[in-house]
Amino acid sequence: MKQHIHKALGSLLASLLLSTGASATELVYTPVNPSFGGSPLNGAWLLGNAQAQNSKKDPDAIDRSSLLEDQSALDRFTSQLESRLLGDLLNDARDGKTGAITTDDFFVRVYNGDDGVLIVEIKDRLTGEISEIIVGN
Repeated sequence: MKQHIHKALGSLLASLLLSTGASATELVYTPVNPSFGGSPLNGAWLLGNAQAQNSKKDPDAIDRSSLLEDQSALDRFTSQLESRLLGDLLNDARDGKTGAITTDDFFVRVYNGDDGVLIVEIKDRLTGEISEIIVGN
């Protein structure tokens, strides 16, 4: 009797295995690199990994950490204050206010031009070269 149950169970399992056909899905390659059609959100991650693995250094690159070490506390404070004053001047310019600031390297003047345009004039104190940024309405 036991043998008969095993045969019935075996034939049932065999019929189940044979009746369910093999199903497979198509493999689709999805690139990771955005240069080759991958998601653009992967770009920053890939660049960060590449830069972390890069042991080569540009011999002409400026070592910014040494620049900060060479500055005195007064030089750092002066630089931060100039940045803050320039930021305030440009924020005021956005509201239509005019003004000027002189730093060691530049003379920056913000004024209203014709037809309601705002002009930011930047003059290099060493060379006398002038750049203008015109912001129109």
